[in-house]
Amino acid sequence: MLLPDSAILSAAIDWLGNGLWDLTWWQIVLYTLVTTHITIVAVTVFLHRAQAHRAMDLHAIPSHFFRFWLWIGTGMVTREWVAIHRKHHAKCETEDDPHSPQTRGIDTVMWRGAELYRAEAKNKETIAKFSHGTPNDWIENNLYSRFGWQGVGLMLILNLALFGALGATVWAVQMLWIPFWAAGVVNGLGHYWGYRNFEAPDASTNLSPWGIIIGGEELHNNHHTYPTSAKFSVKKYEFDIGWVYISLMQKIGWAKVKKVPPRLLMGDVRPVADEKTLEAVIANRYEVMAGYAREMRRATRQELAQLKAKGADLSALKVAKRWLHRDDDKVPATARSNLVQARAAHPVLDKMVTMREELRQLWLNTSQSREQLAADLAAWCHRAEASGIAGLREFSTRLRAAHT
Repeated sequence: MLLPDSAILSAAIDWLGNGLWDLTWWQIVLYTLVTTHITIVAVTVFLHRAQAHRAMDLHAIPSHFFRFWLWIGTGMVTREWVAIHRKHHAKCETEDDPHSPQTRGIDTVMWRGAELYRAEAKNKETIAKFSHGTPNDWIENNLYSRFGWQGVGLMLILNLALFGALGATVWAVQMLWIPFWAAGVVNGLGHYWGYRNFEAPDASTNLSPWGIIIGGEELHNNHHTYPTSAKFSVKKYEFDIGWVYISLMQKIGWAKVKKVPPRLLMGDVRPVADEKTLEAVIANRYEVMAGYAREMRRATRQELAQLKAKGADLSALKVAKRWLHRDDDKVPATARSNLVQARAAHPVLDKMVTMREELRQLWLNTSQSREQLAADLAAWCHRAEASGIAGLREFSTRLRAAHT
């Protein structure tokens, strides 16, 4: 039986208004959040940890699912994303870095990060040099790489079918999710604002200790310190939801982790720091320096407390305390005078800054033999423990207990 024209028109209007899936507004919001979270997981687990850094191997089932989802959810091409990200690590914070806020400005990277990505994707030299090992099969070459806009078009059609005209809004949010959170927030704020566990050789920061919204990518300083690690959380209070998914996939045989952040192992205190101590220090240098930074912050708090008790001026030391444990090239020009003033007024802090740099030279000085470096480390420990500074003495004693 044929429907009258008015009934057909009514059905069409009803479909355009509600679609096939008649959900409440909060259910549609939940659907949008779930789908965008899947996209985030695909980026952090597949593109970033598995493809760009080879920190893990993925089974064919999740690998193909993530590739398909990224095709319809972002339109990004695997080899392009991987190449651009590898170049970012290779050229970090230089003029050749595709998206460093240190060279291009935070506003540019934050709000035009997707434009920077598309511009670099057209650089054939970048793709040829940095995309090795990415998928090169039939479906990649004949579908995902060739028909990017058709993939996101398929997602639009799906959303319109499910939710009617409102599906266009859902689709817009899905399409903006990665450009904002990944290209803007991680690439921009992740090299501009936040806290640092480690003195990585770049400006990377951790945006939050809880990596949930961006799949664990919030822990960006941790990642730049240990780029080949499949796990981004390092401290006990940090949480990497991407690692949770990887661990679950590992349990069912869908993932094989190759590397996680190294841990400095502690044993019996050696009478003298030797070559094994040196090996442990160099292998875990970022953790060693993070431990030294804790001692410096504790010493600074003690100095501030003494100044406060005397009613002395705290301003210079308050400004300097942020930079006392940082490498010299990371200290901004605006803070240098305060740092010089604080070191001159506080011999304990000055000594700790000096000895921090001497310790750092152990892995920077590549011209010395292993035996000479071990002797230098033993001499450093002797000076630290004879300095009369409690923080240095305790740190050096712990250092002599380190092993790999």
